[in-house]
Amino acid sequence: MREPTFLILAALGPGPLHGYGVIKAVEEMSQGRVRLRAGTLYGALERLEADGLVAFDGEVSDGGPPRRNYRLTDTGADLLAQEAARLRANADLAVARLGLRGT
Repeated sequence: MREPTFLILAALGPGPLHGYGVIKAVEEMSQGRVRLRAGTLYGALERLEADGLVAFDGEVSDGGPPRRNYRLTDTGADLLAQEAARLRANADLAVARLGLRGT
């Protein structure tokens, strides 16, 4: 799984967000390293929705134009958990291997 996809799914972990909320959450989680453009995000959300990983969760409006909310599906949450475990295992392996340097 590519990092932007992982971060989009992680952004939706706590609950539904609209596109701008996802963009800001991804930027914050990555400490500014990953900055999604709107076109990139909405293309990814369409793909993730087609794959059953995210779902449309209604529109909200705070006086401005309505914003589409998206939520993580159970399938998306399961995949995110699996990917997080895989990344954690790989990181643990790398740290252990680094500990063997010079021995």
